[in-house]
Amino acid sequence: MEARLIYPEFFHTYISKVDTGISPIDLLEEGLRATLLSFKFLSSEKENYRYAPEKWSVKEVLGHIIDTEIIMAYRALCISRGEKASLPGFDEQQYVINSNFANQKIGDLLEHYKMVRFSNILLFKGFTEEMFTRKGISNGNEINTRALSYIIAGHEVHHIGILKERYGVK
Repeated sequence: MEARLIYPEFFHTYISKVDTGISPIDLLEEGLRATLLSFKFLSSEKENYRYAPEKWSVKEVLGHIIDTEIIMAYRALCISRGEKASLPGFDEQQYVINSNFANQKIGDLLEHYKMVRFSNILLFKGFTEEMFTRKGISNGNEINTRALSYIIAGHEVHHIGILKERYGVK
């Protein structure tokens, strides 16, 4: 039986991209392998490619994946520890605008991604079943720790899919 996921409807896009019957840790480990493989043969010409002028570059999409994972994992950490304060939302567009992803080396971004993912796998491995079921408030909405772990995995699948479909990333 799948454990109950509690999350606002706008996260369904990401949750629906993963099998919630699989351990979130297994999904994060598989996502790590798949994402690194996707970038393995990325040419330097593609790093700053945008499929439309107002869209993010490949490096900015990767940076957004990293930022979002850090934020979702922070929320999971707070909620797992019993935080009662409402956790803030974030404006992903402003985060990318105010980043320096375009000037970073793709290798550095991939190393950052790996370190964040390794850290979060260890974070989630340390959670008890009870910690995974804890609920909190994030961006004004009720959410539980388990849902946040699946959101991280599904968010990555979503954006890697876009990189493959629209950016030519393998």
